[in-house]
Amino acid sequence: MIADNLKALMQIPGLSGHEHRVAAAISKRMPITCETDTLGNLIATFPGSNPSVMLFTHMDQLGFIVRKIEDDGLIRIHRMGGVPERALASQSVVLSTADGRDIPGVIANKSHHATQMDEKYKVVRAADLYIDTGHSTKAAVEKAGISIGTPVTYVPNVVELAEGRIAGTSVDDRAGCAVLLDVANCLTRRDGGPTVHIVFSTQEEFNLRGALSAAQALKPDIAIQIDLMLASDTPDAVDLGEMYLGCGPGMSMYSFHGRGTLNGVLPHPALVSLFEHAAKDAGVGLQKSAQVGVLTDLSYVQHVGKGVAAIDLGFPMRYSHSSLEVCQLSDLEDLAALLVAGLARIGPDFLLKRWV
Repeated sequence: MIADNLKALMQIPGLSGHEHRVAAAISKRMPITCETDTLGNLIATFPGSNPSVMLFTHMDQLGFIVRKIEDDGLIRIHRMGGVPERALASQSVVLSTADGRDIPGVIANKSHHATQMDEKYKVVRAADLYIDTGHSTKAAVEKAGISIGTPVTYVPNVVELAEGRIAGTSVDDRAGCAVLLDVANCLTRRDGGPTVHIVFSTQEEFNLRGALSAAQALKPDIAIQIDLMLASDTPDAVDLGEMYLGCGPGMSMYSFHGRGTLNGVLPHPALVSLFEHAAKDAGVGLQKSAQVGVLTDLSYVQHVGKGVAAIDLGFPMRYSHSSLEVCQLSDLEDLAALLVAGLARIGPDFLLKRWV
């Protein structure tokens, strides 16, 4: 089920602020009716006892916004989210029109035979890149339904690798969405437990917008955020920590952005203990992460009201924010099992004080 949902959701473009197609697909797969708010968050509530839990992940993906159409039909763009400029030239993209069509294009790469020696090892700035859709005039581009503000994403792609690994677009965070769909199905069969608000949030890649408004409306006691954990099992990432594909879900012990946005999360100790015990209950591995340069929308959700007991959980992922991210299905399945086991351990006597 997780694999099927992940592959289906990865095929749907959904730039920040343009998540409606992803939301529609998730809503159809949810076992109960979802509500939506002004920012487009999908919210499904499973009633129960206190304390209440907001379990959330984001639907959107990073990409680009059309900023100018040249007279010759070539299209200039702005980045939306942390798109790596060094990985952009020659990428296939789609431009999603207002009427639901996806126009194919390619981010141009200067012909090798015309590249000068001083250009060969330089990264082209996003501001200097352009998209070629094959149209030869501005009028032709506009007739196709493309205009300033049109969302652009990597062309949807799913590649099944060996050992149950999946590569492709928007693993961040359609994998999280697939996990929460599985958790939602499990919650329909539970007997008792806390009130759980499952939220599929919007605009996470655009400065962490949607989840905060959802939290302000729901006023949860506990917030559990699901996102990627940077894998450290490739030669270029060995110094990041001890997070390996195939070794189970991850739990963040420390995150700090440190790049303009001075924000992060120190997890609530009661939740750390809760999920350590839940991992044993579920018979799954639980890896730990402590990283700088990482920021999730939980950084803001934790400040709602008088404060929210908060923790980041997730799955190991390689090659973040590229057009071919990689995760392992068994980690997603174990993450779903961990969440179900953890939620079952939350009762009216669960202490929300950070220390006693």
